[in-house]
Amino acid sequence: MVTVKEVANALAQCKDPELDANIVDIGLIYGISIGQDSSVRITMTMTSPMCPVTGIIIADVQLRLEAIQGVGKVDVDLVWDPMWNPEMMSDELRYRD
Repeated sequence: MVTVKEVANALAQCKDPELDANIVDIGLIYGISIGQDSSVRITMTMTSPMCPVTGIIIADVQLRLEAIQGVGKVDVDLVWDPMWNPEMMSDELRYRD
């Protein structure tokens, strides 16, 4: 059975190429759910609706999750509510030099 931790670890490997940081630390992941059939649903956002790398990031999420042993169908739900803001970043990322 696939775990939330496995999924979160895979998502932490996905980087936003503009910010050079992973999407978990940026605060783009709003939810991870795993179904009885090992399907995975990710609820996430982008820093802006006009983000030019949205397609790249979502494709990376899809590929990394599909590569996890035992994962079934992967759905990525892109949402805009709540809107992302810098307070959603991890403290480590927000205060890095």
